[in-house]
Amino acid sequence: MIRNPILPGFNPDPSICRVGPDYFIATSTFEWYPGVQIHHSTDLVNWRLVKRPLDRAVQLDMRGAPDSGGIWAPCLSYADGLFWLVYTDVKRLDGNFKDAHNYIVTAPSIEGPWSDPAYVNSSGFDPSLFHDDDGRKWFLNMVWNHISTGVGGSPKHPSFAGILLQEYDAAAKKLVRPVRNIFAGSPHGLVEGPHLLKRDGWYYLTTAEGGTGYDHAVTMARSRDIGGPYELHPDTHLITSKDAPEAVLQRSGHGQIVETPEGAVYHTHLCSRPLPGVRRSPLGRETAIQKCVWGEDGWLRLEKDGLVPELEVPAPAAVTSKPRPETIRYDFEGAALPLDFQWLRTPYPERLFSLSEKPGALRLFGRESIGSWYDQALVARRQEDFSFRAETELAFAPENFQQAAGLTHYYNRHKFHFLAVTHDARRGRVLTILSCPGDWPNGKLDFPLADPLPLRADGPVDLAAEVAGEALQFWYRDGGDWARAGPVLDASVISDEGGRGEHGSFTGAFVGMAAFDTSGSGIPADFDYFSYTRREG
Repeated sequence: MIRNPILPGFNPDPSICRVGPDYFIATSTFEWYPGVQIHHSTDLVNWRLVKRPLDRAVQLDMRGAPDSGGIWAPCLSYADGLFWLVYTDVKRLDGNFKDAHNYIVTAPSIEGPWSDPAYVNSSGFDPSLFHDDDGRKWFLNMVWNHISTGVGGSPKHPSFAGILLQEYDAAAKKLVRPVRNIFAGSPHGLVEGPHLLKRDGWYYLTTAEGGTGYDHAVTMARSRDIGGPYELHPDTHLITSKDAPEAVLQRSGHGQIVETPEGAVYHTHLCSRPLPGVRRSPLGRETAIQKCVWGEDGWLRLEKDGLVPELEVPAPAAVTSKPRPETIRYDFEGAALPLDFQWLRTPYPERLFSLSEKPGALRLFGRESIGSWYDQALVARRQEDFSFRAETELAFAPENFQQAAGLTHYYNRHKFHFLAVTHDARRGRVLTILSCPGDWPNGKLDFPLADPLPLRADGPVDLAAEVAGEALQFWYRDGGDWARAGPVLDASVISDEGGRGEHGSFTGAFVGMAAFDTSGSGIPADFDYFSYTRREG
């Protein structure tokens, strides 16, 4: 059986591609660098992160991009001996405008080398590339209408003005006129995320509708002509949890069809798992997959009756699911950052961290404040479990209160908790907590420790974060036993729905290491190791 979600933690907008016996899923990474996550599987059951292809400045520079801007909804395909990756780089999120630029990169293999980007257009987001059986290529994206009431964080139907189709000349690397609006969506509205599949002379168009919150859905339509008109599925939607508040997998929508070599049909989709009793999803929008069947009427439906996605679905073959390790420890002994980790926005990570200046440790250079959109030294990995413990050892010698380094449970500048070693003019080196529990748009800090905790003048400090559902407890060890650091904090706010809410926050919770030095001195902070232990509950 396939157990959903197949990609736990922040992995939204899954585009799936099969090449022979190999399956690949590309997901959105937003402001996290490098851009686009690609996972690989040979059985649809077990998946492994293999590549983030947008890893240099010419491909992607997100400095200044707002929270939840950056890389939206990639599309991965294979044709002509190449992988084709289409992606949007969103530079503006708020207000009536979305400055969304669409690009294509190619590579002979998933590992690369990935090409410099070819610019395509900026008319909207969620682009995809369809390779027709006559050799022609077609580019699709939703079109954004700024002359409407669709203001960031509160989407309205008129802003989502349909799905555009235009032929793409791969040799010239440009679109060919005319451009056609082929699908206005269903009455559910907010149409986006288009993908095409051709079968038995029909062009099947799957889209996402309802916004990426709790009304999300996969909508299907078809046409004999790629340019339309497209008729709606008799059920309108293929997958949705919008009318099933009891379903474990909520916010289900935005995905793509894939067929196995034997002809079995599956459809990926994003979803979230809200905390029990709380309408908040700290793991963000995750990737799931559903078994489907073609009906006698030529329409695709879930294999099981209805529209609500299942936690378990039949796999193409009898395969054993490989459990994730209970504890993963990173000792930073290699020349490259472990693949589980990312940083924020910049294509110049050498300004933020080094694995060579202190061998066997990750050295962060204190840069701009935690939450900066430009030059933030924060290296973190996804939260993949409702309950976990993260732990690290820090060597850090701050000289003033503008210098801090430590362990953070982080979503964006408005949603984080940061256990930090810093300096107090009266006490010397101390431990404090900086929290922003969802104060959007102001980003006002709370300081849960009324008085900072005194530390030894020098020597390493061990820091830990334990999350159990809605509760976060920080811990520290300063040459003795582990002790609690501060009160229990609200971990649920480090979620899509916390603070600004589900339509303004699109990533997921991370846990990792951070340092800032707003004096401009670039003071170093050395992290000897980092461990992540998943727990039951």
